[in-house]
Amino acid sequence: MKRLQTVPVVSGVLVGINVIVFFACILTGDTLYREGVLWAPAVLENREYGRILWAMFLHSDIGHLFNNMVILFFLGAMIEKEVGHVRYGVLYFCSGIGGNLLSLLAKAVTGDMSGSIGASGAVFGLDGVLLAMVLFSGRKMEGVTSGRVVFMVFYSLYSGFIGENIDNAAHVGGLVIGFVAAAVMCVIQRIWREVRR
Repeated sequence: MKRLQTVPVVSGVLVGINVIVFFACILTGDTLYREGVLWAPAVLENREYGRILWAMFLHSDIGHLFNNMVILFFLGAMIEKEVGHVRYGVLYFCSGIGGNLLSLLAKAVTGDMSGSIGASGAVFGLDGVLLAMVLFSGRKMEGVTSGRVVFMVFYSLYSGFIGENIDNAAHVGGLVIGFVAAAVMCVIQRIWREVRR
């Protein structure tokens, strides 16, 4: 049972679902993209709120999928081991949904009618989670320092801003939500540990 706690079950399942959905998209053509893309008019006017979640599992091509899944699995596995399966899942989905909500807000404000897809808002959320854990958890993680995490966050953001067809609002939203949610979690855990002493 204790060994199962250290196995990145949620990260593995999330990667598996994303891969399955990608190949399902190949087989079904535009159907899943048409129904799941994060498109502001569909969500804000037609109230198709499920797109906020479904878009997290859609990817434009194999490179897009591969980049997100590599980071999701390895960074996710490290975080999942530290916080547990349930908390990790909550942090992941809060980050992804939060990133997509900020993306919708940005599109509504700017009048951007483009759609967006991908797990990168949630993946950026994991960057924010890791940063909050380094700053607020009070625990040491091997090979992880605040300087390295800050560099990783800024490099990831920089790469997004110089790229094309990147939903940077989703990245920033995911990062911020992941950071805030994990910071609150870490503070509550530290208070709980103090109370139990």
